[in-house]
Amino acid sequence: MASDVRIAAGSGDPGMAQRLEKQLGLWDVYAIATGATLSSGFFLLPGLAAAGAGAAMPLSYFLAGLVVVPGMLSKVELATAMPRAGGIYYFLDRSMGPLVGTIGGFGTWIALILKAAFALIGVGAYLNLFLPGVEMGPIAAGFAIFFGLVNYFGAKKSGSFQVFLLMGLLILLLWFCGVGFLNSEVGNFSGFFESGSAGIIATAGLVFVSYMGLTKVASVAEEVKDPERNLPLGMFLGFGTVLIIYVVGTSVMISTVGVDALAADGGVLAPVAMVAEQLVGPWGAILMTIAAVLAFSSVANAGILSASRYPLAMGRDKLLPDFFGRVGAQGTPTIGIAVTVGLILFSVTVFDPSGIAKLAGAFQMTMFALACLAVIVMRESRIESYDPGYRSPLYPGIQILGVLAPFWLIVNMGLLPTLFTGSLITFGAMWYTYYARDRVTRGGAIRHVFERLGQARDDGLDRELREIMKERGAREADPFDELMTSAGVIDVEGAVDYEKLVQEVSEKLALTVPVTATQLTEGFLDGRRIGATPVSHGAALPHLRLEDLDRSQIILVRSRHGVQIEEDQADPIYALFFLISPDDDPGRHLRILAQLASRIDQDGFMPEWLSAETEEKMKEALIHDDRMFVFKLAEELPGADLIGSPLSELSLPEGTLVAMIRRSGSLIIPSGGTSLAVGDRLTVIGRPEGIVALRQKYEDTSEGDEINQSAVN
Repeated sequence: MASDVRIAAGSGDPGMAQRLEKQLGLWDVYAIATGATLSSGFFLLPGLAAAGAGAAMPLSYFLAGLVVVPGMLSKVELATAMPRAGGIYYFLDRSMGPLVGTIGGFGTWIALILKAAFALIGVGAYLNLFLPGVEMGPIAAGFAIFFGLVNYFGAKKSGSFQVFLLMGLLILLLWFCGVGFLNSEVGNFSGFFESGSAGIIATAGLVFVSYMGLTKVASVAEEVKDPERNLPLGMFLGFGTVLIIYVVGTSVMISTVGVDALAADGGVLAPVAMVAEQLVGPWGAILMTIAAVLAFSSVANAGILSASRYPLAMGRDKLLPDFFGRVGAQGTPTIGIAVTVGLILFSVTVFDPSGIAKLAGAFQMTMFALACLAVIVMRESRIESYDPGYRSPLYPGIQILGVLAPFWLIVNMGLLPTLFTGSLITFGAMWYTYYARDRVTRGGAIRHVFERLGQARDDGLDRELREIMKERGAREADPFDELMTSAGVIDVEGAVDYEKLVQEVSEKLALTVPVTATQLTEGFLDGRRIGATPVSHGAALPHLRLEDLDRSQIILVRSRHGVQIEEDQADPIYALFFLISPDDDPGRHLRILAQLASRIDQDGFMPEWLSAETEEKMKEALIHDDRMFVFKLAEELPGADLIGSPLSELSLPEGTLVAMIRRSGSLIIPSGGTSLAVGDRLTVIGRPEGIVALRQKYEDTSEGDEINQSAVN
């Protein structure tokens, strides 16, 4: 028998009151992940890669993509468990503590700024083919200010603009690959392995940076709708897209103009324009220059969007001054965007960031390795509230590979990238030591690993993860609605002693579970004594996890008089929800608790709960309106054709079911053979899209406003 620690009404997450608005859908995620990646890897690096790997250049791109996979899978898992602004900073801080988080936050922020600046200079490099006398610095600065304004007015506007940029880019790249394939010469691949394995592997390290943009979207996870679905799917679709384009596109370059032309003078810096000009003439170079401008613009826009979330997250956590953690009137991190754009302007006007951007790629490899290590720490911490919607396969083998491979590539890239990575790590450690250490008290999930070795744990992280679960709500597969509609109900009219109430609930539950009423009573009362019974807004959630239980069960208790469960309790408890769940699925148990807590916290819940006239309406008070529809059967109303039909013959929208029927004052939990009768009041639950279809068909009913408002959010 097991119980869980308290789900706090507040949160250990600083800045909880100022959450970023969820504006980004699947295609926004895909566009950010893909658009942030298709730039230098395709438009600048192929010439340099051809000089290193020869005709095997596409193989180097493919190998680099494989090395990215462990880090990408790990970041997806972390992002679905902790969808918060800050991406890898937030993951490292919550897994290995604020010291590592500070290093990751500063390093990634700087790396993203440099890559965005490099992208803007890339715009100038291609435009310079046609405007050799124009200074590109002011143009790059103008682009930086423009993208900063786009980001200021909201992630949705930035995401929509990103989709526009990406669609234009993909159309041009498909044209390039298609025309190139029709004009390819297989003979240009002769001597495929002349550079040897050393050249192919070293080049894979060089082009590894081509994939770094894929996981930038993790830094805006807080702004993604349905992150458990949209983050993994968007990232994986993006990865598949860029891998195919890199391998096919570089193959087209070699088969069209040959290795020698690409590798001339150490590597052509505008290879796509050169190949397009040879394919179709000068207008081909113009077309691919437009594609390059779209690509680099896409990277710069996504870079500002992602980079600005790092100071926001660090400001919330007291690692930077508080004003960095504020969200502006547009629902965006105004200060973070302004400072990020300012640093990009400084970079494009003072430095040549092209070389530094490669060094930033080396630091991002370190972040990929640490993301893999963070997954290991989070899983081995055994925090039950760590509940990712996507779990990386092949754990821990793929994570161990993901830790080792990037460092091996960094070493093979030379001394300078290694020194640069070391310098960023040192700066982050010094900032934490001299500025932030006395301002934060978090320890990260690593403390939960240490607890197993006899050291203290960090309960604040557990509370914060539970708050995230509460915001996220139940998953599609969770039985929350069905659990509420099948719940037992006890409606207490007068004063009642809490221990006697627990005994009554336990006796009722013991009729259907392989545990005695005495054991259940002791478990619920022990939970109160150790502070494991969440109490908030006039409601309490006593709960247990039991071995040998096949499904969750719940008893709903209402006491209009109020129940006193603690001696020093300030306010009475009017709603108690006694939940028991199988011990082998703690995540689902916690998600049900989180969904209950989320509903209880809503302002309209308690009045609706206390005024409910029937058990049915008490249950309906707990179910969200977008997942429930109630209507009455009468001869003169829509739905009259259902009268006399058994439920098994009803044609309801997919994912919906009739959960309760009130008939002549009695509540019926229906089965497939239950036939509908005149006067039946049906409660249908299911997917929001199915509920919308039912509303459109049966909305005009005799219960009017009572039905439409039967489950106020």
